[in-house]
Amino acid sequence: MKKMRVRIADWGIAMITALAFIFILVFTGSASAMLTARANHDHITIDFFYHGSTVSVRGESDPNVDLVIKITAPEEHQVLKQKGKVGGLLWMNVGQLKFEHTPNFYAVYSTRKLDEMLDREEMEKYVIGYPALEKHVSVTPAANEEEKTKWFNEFVKFKEASNVYVSSFGKISTVARADGRQEYSILTDWPYQAAPGDYLVTVYAVNNGKVVEQAEAKVNVEQAGLVKTLSTMAKNSAALYGILSIGIALGAGFGVGLVFRKGGGSH
Repeated sequence: MKKMRVRIADWGIAMITALAFIFILVFTGSASAMLTARANHDHITIDFFYHGSTVSVRGESDPNVDLVIKITAPEEHQVLKQKGKVGGLLWMNVGQLKFEHTPNFYAVYSTRKLDEMLDREEMEKYVIGYPALEKHVSVTPAANEEEKTKWFNEFVKFKEASNVYVSSFGKISTVARADGRQEYSILTDWPYQAAPGDYLVTVYAVNNGKVVEQAEAKVNVEQAGLVKTLSTMAKNSAALYGILSIGIALGAGFGVGLVFRKGGGSH
């Protein structure tokens, strides 16, 4: 009986020790590695005076990690005109290129070069960087991988020229705190070309080539005022919108004509 009591006591001590260890691991270890993210100016309105904006992303992280900030629009189907020489002389539209699973907005910022801080498998898993995005999307028609790469690179050039695709490193600022944590932030230009909608901000903490944590925030862009009214009219009442557009154009032309008349006309 005495031996049984000793065994029960030893078992109870072991259980208490194990629970205490789990408590320390879960509540202190995870808290010290907790990643946070928030977007400042996360609600952007488009009116007649809108010509782009800025968005800042900031938060806290463990000081011993690299960071990646990715801002994306929902994936969609996109079609581009394919140009080629006809008869060896004239450049003309010769077909269409269809891109599936492509975001209309894609921005990636990192503390270092992506291939220096992330394994290729991790980049593909989380669709971080242009090579990973190329693996993720489908391009038709594309006879082989070489042709897909060619058209994807042209697609990226077009998007970068439109200011809706960007990939850069070294722009994320970090500041160490006295409590051992780290604050990070980045201020980005928000292009006027970015369409209205919901955008997802994902922050990845990277260590030893792997994503160890991630946090999310959102940015909403919407039309407001007369811009929203005209856009809704164009979608729901195309005929009325067309008549109104013609009326505005005629009125503007008439006004310009009056100005030139008052100015004495052209010489």
